[in-house]
Amino acid sequence: MTRVLHVITGLEHGGAEHQLALLLRHLPVECEVATLTRAGALGDRIRRDGVRVHELGMRGNRDLAVLPRLVRLIRGGRYDVVHTHLYRACVYGRVAARLAGTPRIIATEHSLGDGQIEGRRTTGAVRALYRATERLGSMTVAVSPTVAARLRAWGVPSGRVTVIPNGIDPAAFAYDPERRAAARRRLGIPMDAHVAGTVGRLVPTKRIDLLVRAAARTPDARLLIAGDGPERARLERIAATLGLTGRAVFTGGTDDVPSVLAAMDVYAAPSAQETFGLGVLEALAAGLPVVRTACPALDDLPRDEAPHATRLPAAAGPDAWSAALGRRTGRVPVPPAVHRYAIAEQAAELARLYTGGAPSTGRTRPARESIPT
Repeated sequence: MTRVLHVITGLEHGGAEHQLALLLRHLPVECEVATLTRAGALGDRIRRDGVRVHELGMRGNRDLAVLPRLVRLIRGGRYDVVHTHLYRACVYGRVAARLAGTPRIIATEHSLGDGQIEGRRTTGAVRALYRATERLGSMTVAVSPTVAARLRAWGVPSGRVTVIPNGIDPAAFAYDPERRAAARRRLGIPMDAHVAGTVGRLVPTKRIDLLVRAAARTPDARLLIAGDGPERARLERIAATLGLTGRAVFTGGTDDVPSVLAAMDVYAAPSAQETFGLGVLEALAAGLPVVRTACPALDDLPRDEAPHATRLPAAAGPDAWSAALGRRTGRVPVPPAVHRYAIAEQAAELARLYTGGAPSTGRTRPARESIPT
């Protein structure tokens, strides 16, 4: 059986990290994981699923001592494939895999935005290092046509980029009234309250401050924000200043996204740019109406594949968001768009790529020829 080592920067709460944990349950190959930094709670969960996790103890971006440790791990494991995830892991992982003589090196680009990567501003040096190490790999997987177009704009040849979208397990998010009641009791939210919310890393590009200001204009609504990140303290201060104390709940990072979604009545995704929009798909799988701005997972699909996902322009302000979030529609049917991204199919696409095959032309859509704005 093909043996694959997944190399990732860390295993904290984040979209790429949770996507890897989900993939590991469905990939038809033997997998291990190496995290450059800490494994954390998500690493413990992966271990409980029977996957070996190696922690390499990297102390910072320039801790070069991690490179020989990673090379030794790869050589000792005799892996057929090294698959890297997130910028730092892609840079170090590709170099280490090449030095170790790994026959196939795959990278997934999860978080390349317009002028930023993983929520941080890109510079000429960042792009140059990315291009230099990308040449050491076999193929780069973009999670959406949007990301593929950005990779080409960075100078990555089209022939070295393929699009395999993120995947979702719709059954895991199916709405359960008992789960909703338990989550609301745990979070201190009244059962009859109208709750708008979101899930994700709290960074400036997510524009969660817009959601906080919109909630302050919606007197009969509660606000539920699940996630952590550098913006959390500022967002909590804004909420307090706007009088949302008692109406806004910040959960921090969570491993139980289905319960958080069950507690909501409408999901908000105000980010003006995204690489995929997995949170939107998870909310739709939970039967939630969605208000969103950017979501590449939906942007290329016909409107009738996600009829309850309302798109607001990037320029829409708090009043427009307040009006959209205040609508009470109840649970809605899970739309066809959700089932386009079934995790088993995406895992099968990756397995084909591991053995040198090309992805199928089924639901994996080709990259656009223009760069989205």
